[in-house]
Amino acid sequence: MNIMLMVLKKIIFLPLEFRIKQKNRNQIKMRSFKSFFVGLVMVLIALPASSQTLELGLFGGGSYYLGELNPGLHFSGTQLSYGALARLNLNKRWAFRFSYYRGKLQSDDTKNAFIPNNGLNFQSVINDFSLVAEFNFLEYFTGSKKTYITPYIFAGIGFFTFNPKSLDGVVLQPLGTEGQNAGFDGRSPYNKWGLSFPFGIGIKYSLSERFGLGVEWGMRKTFTDYIDDISTSYYLDGPEIDPNNVAAIHSDPTMNHEPYMQRGNDKNWDWFNFFGVSVTYKINLKSRRKCNLDGW
Repeated sequence: MNIMLMVLKKIIFLPLEFRIKQKNRNQIKMRSFKSFFVGLVMVLIALPASSQTLELGLFGGGSYYLGELNPGLHFSGTQLSYGALARLNLNKRWAFRFSYYRGKLQSDDTKNAFIPNNGLNFQSVINDFSLVAEFNFLEYFTGSKKTYITPYIFAGIGFFTFNPKSLDGVVLQPLGTEGQNAGFDGRSPYNKWGLSFPFGIGIKYSLSERFGLGVEWGMRKTFTDYIDDISTSYYLDGPEIDPNNVAAIHSDPTMNHEPYMQRGNDKNWDWFNFFGVSVTYKINLKSRRKCNLDGW
């Protein structure tokens, strides 16, 4: 029997391993995300039969970014964000939440005294899809008259899209500002999507039997360094840049740098963050247990 299992393992998994080795890193990331997402969706479909409540709501607040043009000033350059969420409450402590948040990120090195002024800037709309688990520190549920407030933490996985532009509206990725279009130093165009690791803290408050209020701050650790279109080095000789060459001007606005001079730090990936307020409406789901909410 053991021999048969080993043979089956060779037949099934070796071709899969071979195909994976032929894929590039971005394709593997996307496939892993799809598998993870499908698995979680299947879990969520199976859960409502024994779950208690579902909350649907809207979110509004701010968004900001951390990266080459803003290495560490939280809330700097905050822009408007908004979105929607669905929270499946498993019990008083645990919940799953799926959310879609949309916000704007922007930064300008001329506005930051802690980094060199190279004339680099960007703006980008960010679309964030996140699936997270929430843990309440207190035994809370919307509508409770006993525990109507609780701090909570959350963490999970996310997928996002972005499209960096200069502050004057020029789309940057097609320009290949670090030599991607020219194949400089083996570089190629980057993807305008990525995976993220969302986590954060918040407070939930029960407004009434059906309505809940949430205040939250969450960070997204990404696995790309190009949200701001800046990651590695310059690739053109600044003094020879044609002032009519849009790609060259947005690569080196000061026309002061030589190839391989540092433009960014590809060892430090970019972050983006959301903070704000959500209002949710509770829907009671069918339960196998015949009990009211106060009996949780």
